[in-house]
Amino acid sequence: MQDWLKMTAGDLGRGIGRGEIDPQALTETYLAAINAHPARDRIYSAVTEGRARAEAEAAAERAAAGQRLGLLDGVPVSWKDLFDSAGVATEAGSALLAGRVPERDAEVLRNATAAGLVCLGKTHMSELAFSGLGLNPVTATPPCVNDAGAVPGGSSSGAAASVAFDLAACGIGSDTGGSVRIPSAWNDLVGLKTTAGRVSLEGVVPLCAKFDTVGPLARSVEDAALMLAALEGGKPADLRGARLDGLRFAALQTVVLDDIRPEPGAAYEAAIARLREAGAVVEEIDAPEVAQAMPLSAALFTGEAYGIWRDVIEAAPERMFAPILERFRGGKEVSSADYVAGWRMLDGLRRDWAARVAGYDAVIMPSAPNLPPNAERLMSDEAYYVTENLLTLRNTRVGNLMGLCAVTLPTGQPSCGIMFCGKPFQEERLLRVAKAAEDALA
Repeated sequence: MQDWLKMTAGDLGRGIGRGEIDPQALTETYLAAINAHPARDRIYSAVTEGRARAEAEAAAERAAAGQRLGLLDGVPVSWKDLFDSAGVATEAGSALLAGRVPERDAEVLRNATAAGLVCLGKTHMSELAFSGLGLNPVTATPPCVNDAGAVPGGSSSGAAASVAFDLAACGIGSDTGGSVRIPSAWNDLVGLKTTAGRVSLEGVVPLCAKFDTVGPLARSVEDAALMLAALEGGKPADLRGARLDGLRFAALQTVVLDDIRPEPGAAYEAAIARLREAGAVVEEIDAPEVAQAMPLSAALFTGEAYGIWRDVIEAAPERMFAPILERFRGGKEVSSADYVAGWRMLDGLRRDWAARVAGYDAVIMPSAPNLPPNAERLMSDEAYYVTENLLTLRNTRVGNLMGLCAVTLPTGQPSCGIMFCGKPFQEERLLRVAKAAEDALA
């Protein structure tokens, strides 16, 4: 039964469907693994054992009656601690929200429950989701699967750790500037960033509402597709027959290769070689609009984040981790005129980008230009913290600024991912591309 902990969500669902896996036994196996794990309380902020058992029992009854709700009915997953869950603390990794207990599930959690998924609990995260490192001395810093002394990536840090350490079949996170893709890349997972506006944010603690997105951290592209469908209450992408032959990829050169560390650089080049061997066409492109968009981040992300959280933060700033407080307070200086002008400029740059990449099936780049930084040094070396924090989210932010869907895949080199950026609201097409790439990179 321990092998169940390493299986993909799709394979677990097929096992349930064949009568080989009992949902209750599966859930008990996960709960036992969670409770026995030495990093349990660094990964999960709350383990919802009662809910999980009740949902697993219902799934087992449906399976016995031949009335399963779908492929994932009875599969246990984790939820980042910014998705409202009725009667369970949802504090977004911040002491500012300590004791916040919603009365109603977030819409995506309701949809997933309606699809039969089992909620194992809530996972730790960067404070208010405003860091890509995953470092959180206020609540907890989850471990990185490849380096015990490193941070796991954020802000969906516990979501990634729950899957990477075999304590959930899939984790549900959010991505505003890279918060699904960075922890996925650093923990050798598949991470899907959806297009802003596609998946419901109702009942999700916000950071920057115009950029916030919801997406899965998974063991396979198929799992990412299945979870996207469950979150929306829709049908998963058809991945059958996905091939790289004839697909055209644009390898972005602008910004994303600057100051890249040796390991991610080598892993990226090796991945490109395998894509070409499998029949893909890869062409290098420059996109000046990316370089022009990057400086807008300070006004657009920080301005909105501080606008949303100002009153809560300034009522008790001493309760925050100082670097996160400082980052939020950077929004104080953003004027309404700068914010409006920034969005007008970004809209134009998005049009330039769309025209430039119209003929490609995806744009590719390294998921992160660096490896997971050392947690202790981040706490003691301010310059190191600033450098690594900014570098970590640089490449992923391209997808958020340009309004894209994107997916990161493992390259086979630990903590090194390759990112595929698709066109807005074309997740199903991107997932087919990603499936073909996954097969080539395996």
